[in-house]
Amino acid sequence: MNVDILVYDGFDELDGIGPYEVFDYALGYAAEEDDGTTGDDGAIGDDGASGDDGAIGDDGASGDDGGRVRYVSLDERETVTASHGTRVGVDGTLPGPGGEDAPDLLVVPGGGWNARNQEASAWAEAQKGDVPRALAAYHAADTRIASVCTGSMLLAEAGVTDGRRAVTHASAVEELRESGAEVVDARVVDDGDVLSAGGVTSGIDLALYVVEREFGESVADRAATVIEYERRYEVATRDGSRRGEN
Repeated sequence: MNVDILVYDGFDELDGIGPYEVFDYALGYAAEEDDGTTGDDGAIGDDGASGDDGAIGDDGASGDDGGRVRYVSLDERETVTASHGTRVGVDGTLPGPGGEDAPDLLVVPGGGWNARNQEASAWAEAQKGDVPRALAAYHAADTRIASVCTGSMLLAEAGVTDGRRAVTHASAVEELRESGAEVVDARVVDDGDVLSAGGVTSGIDLALYVVEREFGESVADRAATVIEYERRYEVATRDGSRRGEN
């Protein structure tokens, strides 16, 4: 599974970095399990980090065996500055949805939506229009898209959530509803090719949910264990069922 996380100036750090870390660990663990090299205790390295087969290379991508996760931007640049001032390295530009290097899953973080920061925020990207246009193209190509926090509002701007079940940060729920989405009160909403998570840390739950569906519960649990995260199983699925808290 290849995952691209679309970053821009003003994105919220945890919206992007939380899922990135989950996917990086999970891709390494999945590759290790495929190779049959898991240790007796299920650990990879002293700190649980990916080994050579699943390590992050110089370009920030995971090993080839399990797929890759990387930060991408729309324009060619070395870094973006997140909403709290963290400078994040960019691994490449987002390819066209039909490109050979196109992701299987495109993750869209939010950030600064309610502050209406016109220079660096999800709101600013919505006003510029380039990100919504890219998201609309990916959606038209049937690529799975997952939003975190107010990243859902960028999907709404692209028309992706029109008539679709979705969620966003609590502070933007009414705006999402007014845009035409069917707002669902859940931490994570799975509407098939469109997934969404509520505020900030919900992105970790979304990533773990995707990992479990792609690679199985054991890989997801290992990723949650190594980051010492207590999973919250509040997922509303497409058929209307819900996974409650464990």
